[in-house]
Amino acid sequence: MKRIAVAFVLSAMLSTAMGSIAAAQTVRTEAANHPRIAAAVRELEEAIRYMEAAPHDFGGHKAAAIRDSRTALVELRAALAYRARVDR
Repeated sequence: MKRIAVAFVLSAMLSTAMGSIAAAQTVRTEAANHPRIAAAVRELEEAIRYMEAAPHDFGGHKAAAIRDSRTALVELRAALAYRARVDR
């Protein structure tokens, strides 16, 4: 009984991992199909790192800019993931 449970858990884990890998590959394909969105993601990531490391607060706008940039990243990634699901 214990072996069956272990086999079931391992099977479920493998299935989840394979699905995650396939989804990541599909999102990468979508990023290749939409290079401007992929470039925007990279630029926003770099801008966030730059702002976080900056010693000044950009006239009080630093926190809001970082927050809104992170929100934009979530939306851009969701857009690519949506296209990946629709294009299957």
